[in-house]
Amino acid sequence: MKNYFAHTTAVIDENCSIGEGTKIWHFSHIMSDATIGKQCNIGQNVVVSPKVVLGKNVKVQNNVSIYTGVVCEDDVFLGPSMVFTNITNPRSAVVRKNKYQKTLVKKGASIGANATIICGNTIGEFALIGAGAVVTKNVLPYALVVGNPSKQIGWVSEYGHTLEFDKNGLATCTESRQHYQLKNNTVIKL
Repeated sequence: MKNYFAHTTAVIDENCSIGEGTKIWHFSHIMSDATIGKQCNIGQNVVVSPKVVLGKNVKVQNNVSIYTGVVCEDDVFLGPSMVFTNITNPRSAVVRKNKYQKTLVKKGASIGANATIICGNTIGEFALIGAGAVVTKNVLPYALVVGNPSKQIGWVSEYGHTLEFDKNGLATCTESRQHYQLKNNTVIKL
């Protein structure tokens, strides 16, 4: 008995694991050996390739392809039409399926609309990737990155608000009122 919702136009291959309470919307394709956690939302026209792993409460917006090699931990947000790659030098006439690189998106990270994540990189916990950014290297936890190629322009809270650190390296989230410390280029929630 399936314990998730799939729209009638969704294609769900055999041998995938889909968690309780997950919703899969119009024209999406979940391929064999994909693992999707509980309470995920898979938007319209999404492809989840073999061996992709999505944790619980992952939100995938419309028109996203998640290719083999991608792992998203819990509470990740993938914005509309954002892009993952899984090989750095693709060629139509050269088969490199055994050379897919891993991309790890850590807990609570958000990737904005139309951003591109080049494979082989890790997006740190609660990082925020701006819309249209092209990520070519690892992103620190709580980092705010924008541009092409992306560069870090600040830090964000777990609620996604910019953190303004004082001279003692302390900041407070404007929404949650959680406190943070910046020390040695590392953000710690207090």
